[in-house]
Amino acid sequence: MDGFATLMTVVEEWAWVGWLVLIALFLVIEMLTLDMTFLMLSFGSGLGLVSDLVGLPLWAQVIIAGVAAASFILFLRPTLLHRLRSGEDSTPSNMDAILDLQGTVLQDITATSGQVKLSNGDTWTARSFDDAPIPAGSVIAVMEIIGATAIVHPVNEEDL
Repeated sequence: MDGFATLMTVVEEWAWVGWLVLIALFLVIEMLTLDMTFLMLSFGSGLGLVSDLVGLPLWAQVIIAGVAAASFILFLRPTLLHRLRSGEDSTPSNMDAILDLQGTVLQDITATSGQVKLSNGDTWTARSFDDAPIPAGSVIAVMEIIGATAIVHPVNEEDL
């Protein structure tokens, strides 16, 4: 037997170790990325391992592993990602939670100063959206946040 044939015999005999190493490597990378791509590659490598244990030649193992991994990435991964992300909390947070929130004017609001107490209990410095003064006791709604200042406008009785 020549050197190449001997090498191929050894590679085919120990291919199962290569598949196990690939599976472990892909799973470690998946734990670091959490993108489901390397999980699908490890599934494909698992099928490559199974095809080796069945006794298929190395070229068939590689083809089976490649086709399986590509199929898992194209068909299984999107479904898993969708199911994983479907449980995300859609409640607005941070500044998004404050926009359109109503409140009461504590100190007269002008184009440069004022103070409001929002319905969530927070007290903010405030400015008038259209520079028109808003008297204390008026009901307002937050239009935007600039820094630590709420830009507000008065709410009409019919808007309540």
